[in-house]
Amino acid sequence: MNNYNLDEVKEMAGGDEDFMMVVVQTFLEEIPPDVEAMNEAIENDNAGLAYQFAHKMKPNLQLFGLNLMEQIKVIEAWSKQGKLKDQVPEAAAKITKKVNVASIALKRDFNL
Repeated sequence: MNNYNLDEVKEMAGGDEDFMMVVVQTFLEEIPPDVEAMNEAIENDNAGLAYQFAHKMKPNLQLFGLNLMEQIKVIEAWSKQGKLKDQVPEAAAKITKKVNVASIALKRDFNL
């Protein structure tokens, strides 16, 4: 079971290793702090802010094949319609765990 999938990143980079490295580094610099900020917003019951961070991360999570759209949708539903609030902690925990595992694997695989 791979912790991430670089097919889309490779396709986007078109064989440009340097560009790929930049995309990976950007993910590592931006996504873990965004996850942290999203979790903080959830803890503070700030649905709007949680939505902003979840929504901002969406393209990167998809790009790296983390299959977290279901969890992102839960946070978006809570923020937009006040629904699924009971599922938010579990969704956030899954996002956090997957991003952490992917980050560790990316650092290892790209010697960062």
